[in-house]
Amino acid sequence: MELTLTTPGLLFPALSLLLLAYTNRFMATASLIRDLKNRYTTTHSELVLGQIKNLRVRLLLIRNMQAIGIASLFGCVLCMFVLFAGYNTVGKYVFGFSLFLLMVSLGLALREIQISVKALKLELNDMEEEAGAELM
Repeated sequence: MELTLTTPGLLFPALSLLLLAYTNRFMATASLIRDLKNRYTTTHSELVLGQIKNLRVRLLLIRNMQAIGIASLFGCVLCMFVLFAGYNTVGKYVFGFSLFLLMVSLGLALREIQISVKALKLELNDMEEEAGAELM
């Protein structure tokens, strides 16, 4: 397989958009943490405390998603530099490693989404329990 400078360059738009999505998830999570902290200080609800613990795990995942995504982008840039220098075999390995890092980042993103859905289910269960108690 022939690897040219344009091949790793094709990943730049995708990685940029991916990192932007990760940043948006981080900002939304940070805002939610601030809101839940205020809610917890007034209610001392176990549900809110559980949500805060859940968000701690999600923040760790998002941080790692971003770091590994940036490492993947760095690998693509390094690959282009290595290919430009004429080291095609090394460039293929660097590009392969960049793709591997991208897969790891996407795997972490999937895990973070699963945890996010679990948190939403907890919130819905609590809301349904409140609604059921009001009907009785």
